[in-house]
Amino acid sequence: MFKTWHQPGKILDRKNVYSGRVFAVDQLHIQTPDGLKVERDLIKTSPTITILAMTADQEVVMTSEYRAGVNSDSVSLPAGIVNPGETAEQAAKRELHEETGYVAQSVTKMTRITSSEGFMDQFADLMLIDFDPADRVQKHFDKDEFVNSELVPLTQVVEWIRTGKVNTAQAVSAVGYYQLFLK
Repeated sequence: MFKTWHQPGKILDRKNVYSGRVFAVDQLHIQTPDGLKVERDLIKTSPTITILAMTADQEVVMTSEYRAGVNSDSVSLPAGIVNPGETAEQAAKRELHEETGYVAQSVTKMTRITSSEGFMDQFADLMLIDFDPADRVQKHFDKDEFVNSELVPLTQVVEWIRTGKVNTAQAVSAVGYYQLFLK
């Protein structure tokens, strides 16, 4: 079954055509594991984390933040970039603290996902954080962000996902993974 599953292609040529603050674009010539020679554009990004932060009584931290890709405010789970030299667990603790003021008691990596592997190298580690909502400190936003956060019952989050009100791939994946394998 799937004889080339997880086999890498051979990069024959790579040319950087754009480098920006958040991502870069490379043009690649590749020999695929099944022998095709193809040309592809690849968006290169930093690794990310998405956080399912939940209280003991199943309340989830949901955030609202402007996102340029959809040109609107988006309700989702806390998320962020893993900084160089930082583990996914460290990034999850830091992002939860920065965006919401909540302090992680425990952090567990649920799984790793890709969202657009046809043209992007980004992956997201989906992290489960337990926290006490009474243990809250000052938020520390990045200079170009503002994040609102609310505690929402998990049942409400699931309903928002079902009805498409929450539709980010990472949030749907994190809550779905939790519901399927950890609840």
